[in-house]
Amino acid sequence: MEELLYRYNPWWEGDFSLSGIVSRQSIIESLLRHLKTKDVVFLTGLRRIGKTTILKLFIKELIDAKAVDPKYIFYISLDDYLLTKKSVLEIVEEYRKLKRIRFREKIFLFLDEIAYKGDFEIQLKNLFDSQNVKIYASSSSASVIKTRKPYLTGRGSIFEVLPLDFNEYMKFKNIALSKSDEHLLAGYFEDYLFTGGVPEYVLRGDIEYLKELVDDIIYKDISVFYSIKKPQILKDFFLLLMERAGKAVSINKIANILKISPDTARRYLEMFADTFLIYLVPRCGKTNERILSPKKIYAADIGIRNIFTGFRDKGSLFENYIYLKIKNQKPCYIYENGIEIDFMTEDKALIEVKYMNEMTLKQKSLFEKIKARKKIVIKGPRDIQSLG
Repeated sequence: MEELLYRYNPWWEGDFSLSGIVSRQSIIESLLRHLKTKDVVFLTGLRRIGKTTILKLFIKELIDAKAVDPKYIFYISLDDYLLTKKSVLEIVEEYRKLKRIRFREKIFLFLDEIAYKGDFEIQLKNLFDSQNVKIYASSSSASVIKTRKPYLTGRGSIFEVLPLDFNEYMKFKNIALSKSDEHLLAGYFEDYLFTGGVPEYVLRGDIEYLKELVDDIIYKDISVFYSIKKPQILKDFFLLLMERAGKAVSINKIANILKISPDTARRYLEMFADTFLIYLVPRCGKTNERILSPKKIYAADIGIRNIFTGFRDKGSLFENYIYLKIKNQKPCYIYENGIEIDFMTEDKALIEVKYMNEMTLKQKSLFEKIKARKKIVIKGPRDIQSLG
């Protein structure tokens, strides 16, 4: 056990460098703002989207910038087979014994893939209530968000790690444009629309990496976890979703195509949402309309979408990207008399996405009629800054 813990925590022996890793500074700064609160901080998001890297970058920030003694920082990945029979509480107890840390001394815990421990909520509550501890935990499952267990109510803050946006993509590719080179922006942006924002894929460009990522989620995270006997149906289901990304999806049509029941199709849809492969956007309106109307589907990453559909319909890819940019503003879509406006955010910003295009006369009429705090038409990468 001692060897394993040291392997996960190289900073205990002064051997800790992260050379060649590009920091996602906005997320690090968000985590720093919660440093002095007692809240359990959760990082969620798609598999391999960089949650572990962000935790380690944050650990380095604590050591280098905040002068935290490395012995009080403990990281562990709870999906490690060698820890299968150990509870979170037992692992933390082993750490305190190993480093001879008293209970009154504050420790910083970094618990990667916390959902691998089925009763993690009550274990974290026990740590929260009984020890001087700041907890950071990650999960590639939406169970952290959707759990109905009350143990952590009022004790947690959640950050979802999204794929790289265009600015982060440019930093990862080590591309900086001067004012005189801004004519190159559109070309680089189309490269981004093709590649998407999964960090390792951006750096390596190996399409097999993305295919393997999706297969791991479908066959391991969904099929095995939910005991689905015909996982190929899940793959076919996901292909249909990607082909319909940016559109309202009819559960009945997908069920008919795959020869499964509508209830099964609904369950599959929720499974994909729970693993962050897709996002569901409701129709704006009263409660009944939001619940009963078809939801629009967006891919978690446009690069993943491209490997299933090919690099086509750039307008739809751009709309998908804009959704990811405004996701935290809880947008819904507007549909009235057969005319659709892409997004209305929670704070009443009306947004229509037209990549190098114009609204139809009927769209423009509806867009002008709707009451909103502000109205934005986004036609290309230069307009994105208007989102604020």
